[in-house]
Amino acid sequence: MIDPGQLRALALILRTGSFEAAAEALHVTPSAVSQRIRALEDRLGTTLVIRAQPARATEAGARLARHAEDMELLEQALAADLGADLGGERPSVRIAVNADSLATWVLPALTAMADVLYDIVTDDQDHSADWLRRGAVQAAVTSQGAPIAGCDTFPLGALRYIATASPEFVQRWFARGLDADSLSRAPALVFNRKDALQTQWTERLVGKRLPLTAHYVPSSHAFVEAALVGLGWGMNPEPLVEGHLRDGSLVAIAPDAPMEVVLHWQVGRLSARALAPLTQAIRQAAGAYLVPV
Repeated sequence: MIDPGQLRALALILRTGSFEAAAEALHVTPSAVSQRIRALEDRLGTTLVIRAQPARATEAGARLARHAEDMELLEQALAADLGADLGGERPSVRIAVNADSLATWVLPALTAMADVLYDIVTDDQDHSADWLRRGAVQAAVTSQGAPIAGCDTFPLGALRYIATASPEFVQRWFARGLDADSLSRAPALVFNRKDALQTQWTERLVGKRLPLTAHYVPSSHAFVEAALVGLGWGMNPEPLVEGHLRDGSLVAIAPDAPMEVVLHWQVGRLSARALAPLTQAIRQAAGAYLVPV
């Protein structure tokens, strides 16, 4: 059995980013925290913490920290069932969410669990499931519908994307029509190197994969602003641009060709019961914002 004091120290180091902050939270010396981690690493035969500023987890450390957080959640749920108050710090819940969901519908759902602290990882919906596979998060919004090992999955609906640009941009780059040549030349907006939406959409539209000229803009709201100022065209979530489409500051470059990304909520079975209120809130929020599938 792993020493719970050592697990607690590990979780706090990774949550706060330093041995000193973890020691302060535990009311012990940094040396005592360091000894706990060293003893845990010696027992398991592997490095758990990368000693840097801030301190970071190795792959093994992330899995063990998630286990510690699962235990904290389960203890909190048990205490609630018994009508007891354990006191102490609120447990941490680590989830992976794609940036566009975070910018549109996820945040209000997080208030369903007021007694936890959230550690939100943002990643593309096609890659957020990898965090669950590595054991680095307890739940994720993902495009993967097939249950990941050890997880329960719930369909949420589809986030609809509209290819949008400013009227001036459309006049400059697409005055002669939307085709493979104009789409290859017109600057696109891309969130990051994992973002394949623009490439997938153009391939559906013209029937072949196009080499896109792109600006990289890693922010959902800045993505909209970049389209508004005419920097490029991009696939924007409908909830973020519907007002701009109504007032004409943005236009759909292909009004009859939206793209829908189907999303799912996957949650680890060990913490599923403790996270049931969050799961319910996520499903309700998705039902209000996402397109039914």
